[in-house]
Amino acid sequence: MKPFYFLIEHRMEVMVIPDASGHMDGHPVLTYSYILYKVSQGTEKCVDENTDALLTPDKRKNPDYLGTIYFDQPGISYTYTSDGMNELSRGQVEEIIHNITNYRSNPTLWRV
Repeated sequence: MKPFYFLIEHRMEVMVIPDASGHMDGHPVLTYSYILYKVSQGTEKCVDENTDALLTPDKRKNPDYLGTIYFDQPGISYTYTSDGMNELSRGQVEEIIHNITNYRSNPTLWRV
């Protein structure tokens, strides 16, 4: 899926790469994951060919990797996993969830 970008705390640019997977555990559950990267100054924005490289297990070694946020359906639960070198604060995670929710609620923002 195509990454999207926004600022948090009015200064840190974040790249969000959406992904989805389905699970059957007695009932269907669709999990949306959002892989988060910090966009460092001078870093080129990701093009579609490079996105797959950022989704591999090696992402944890990337110094710009910030973790993953999971939205589980049904039940609308959110989980943040910081499994790399960086960890976001609670306020940063809440701001990112707010921004992702805005994108999910407004398809015109992500229409190609």
